[in-house]
Amino acid sequence: MHDASDLGEPDSPFHAGERAVQERLGVRERSERSGRRMIRDFMPEQHRDFFALLPFVLVGSLDVHGRPWASLLSGPPGFVTSPHPRSLIIGTSPLADDPLTDNLRVGAPLGLLGIELETRRRNRENGRVLWHSARGFELLVEQSFGNCKQYIQARTRLNVRPPGGAGGQAVPGGPRLDVRAAGLVRDCDTAFLATASAAATQGGAEGVDVSHRGGPPGFMRVDDHGACSRITLPDYAGNNMFNSLGNIEVRPRAGLLACDFESGDLLSLTGTARVLWDAPQLAQFPGALRLLQIDVERHVLLTGALLLPAILV
Repeated sequence: MHDASDLGEPDSPFHAGERAVQERLGVRERSERSGRRMIRDFMPEQHRDFFALLPFVLVGSLDVHGRPWASLLSGPPGFVTSPHPRSLIIGTSPLADDPLTDNLRVGAPLGLLGIELETRRRNRENGRVLWHSARGFELLVEQSFGNCKQYIQARTRLNVRPPGGAGGQAVPGGPRLDVRAAGLVRDCDTAFLATASAAATQGGAEGVDVSHRGGPPGFMRVDDHGACSRITLPDYAGNNMFNSLGNIEVRPRAGLLACDFESGDLLSLTGTARVLWDAPQLAQFPGALRLLQIDVERHVLLTGALLLPAILV
């Protein structure tokens, strides 16, 4: 058994929300041991090399109201560089209507996810913005760790729109998704979830996180709930760190980026979030251990954000 000093609140890689969820699910000590082994405050060389190969990355950010958003940034391989183990430089800027445009501020917490769809490899880097300009921004890395390959739909290499390339249009909206936006969520098999801890700007174990969520088309549900749309998605067995669930425990909000690889459209939304630990609806989601629900507050449909479709392998 570990005592309280062994589990170490001051130097734990997990914040209070993550620890609470780990405790609730009976994996606290195991998660702490794994986290201390896997989560670093710098990028190992293989992570630095991996990001330099990618044509796109996912970014989680917070708006001025504290709402998380997930975004996709793209460029030719090499647009992300790591000059030293605690630095990632992203050499491109978001689309003008992407919420990330307004969320990039010096000191702002960000979560980055690098994912290679053809190999299903993924690495996560969380930290804070050192500088930003029209040519991109630099992230001071404060947490770096890898993830397993489960639930990622393998595809041939994704072709993405180059920086400054002619894109489609942005269609902003409120809490109710229209037919096109709701259909995109229902039909997609690849999405990304952005969440944040209670004191995200403090850095260290606190911060913003963005993670992959996937399954067969239809793995997410959309229903009308009063004046808003409600998204329900499954939570499957994972690495027992519970970064997303731990964030929602202390900041009940989430952002979701749903991808349509046939049309090239992206739907980004944000809203209030909750975890359904044991609900009758679980029977409708085979293999799910829990459910996440997001009641939409704002959304934006980015048409033609992806240049060409990615084919399932």
